[in-house]
Amino acid sequence: MSAKAWHIGVIGGSGLTEGVGLDNAQQIAVDSPFGAPSGPVTQGTINGVKFTFLARHGAGHVIPPDAINYRANIDVMKRCGVTDLVSLSAIGSLREEFAPGHFITVDQLIDRTQGREGSFFGTGMVAHVSLADPTCPRLRELLALSAHQCGAVVHPRGCYIAIQGPQFSTRAESVMYRQWGADVIGMTAMPEARLAREAELPYAILGMVTDYDAWREEEEGVVASEVFATMKANGDMAKAALRHLADLLPPERPASPIDTVLDHAFATAPAKRDPHVVAMLDAVAGRALRNS
Repeated sequence: MSAKAWHIGVIGGSGLTEGVGLDNAQQIAVDSPFGAPSGPVTQGTINGVKFTFLARHGAGHVIPPDAINYRANIDVMKRCGVTDLVSLSAIGSLREEFAPGHFITVDQLIDRTQGREGSFFGTGMVAHVSLADPTCPRLRELLALSAHQCGAVVHPRGCYIAIQGPQFSTRAESVMYRQWGADVIGMTAMPEARLAREAELPYAILGMVTDYDAWREEEEGVVASEVFATMKANGDMAKAALRHLADLLPPERPASPIDTVLDHAFATAPAKRDPHVVAMLDAVAGRALRNS
């Protein structure tokens, strides 16, 4: 596959509902066959690179983590022509060395969410993608370097456990997650990462540590107001990191193996595929479907 221009999608979480400071910004409503996304997208540029931003929780933070239409959000990003997808997220720390104010580029995920639509595929059109390495190494490394250039303390790897929410963890859960090997905790990376992979979008998380989770028994539990205060302070750093990211990108985007993960993922024979389901997949899987 030949090189093409970069188009970076950004899904912003807590503290970034008002955008990431795009130049020549234009807000656009994009429809999805999977329902309503969290809101309109904002398209613009950063240092000449095209960006599309979507507020994960909607304008004014009105959608809780368990009610986000993750499928519509990823579908809309794909319809906008995004080539790579960055998640900016607030996270809690499960390790002493990951202190509030630090950043982390996640490389592994554990999914503890429940009842969320976790796939674009299903009855009538079955597909199985590999999720062994759920984030994109190339994009992750670029994000880590970008945040470091802003003066942030950045941890280049870590395991994120996604919980259902909207409540924070109990102390017993927090201790258990540490024993499982999780380093940070949040509520939105799953199924977002799963769906990004099915949509053939390289995906990386720049997590902003806002608090120590409830495992520190000598301290009180997580307080939402403190999380949002730290997130607001980190928001400017996250926006600056995106500007550095735009400068770090090569002039042309080399192909990624993730661009073609659906080539060998379809299980349903062409003659047995449900036309209605296939039509809904025109954006996320259209390239592979046309070639299968």
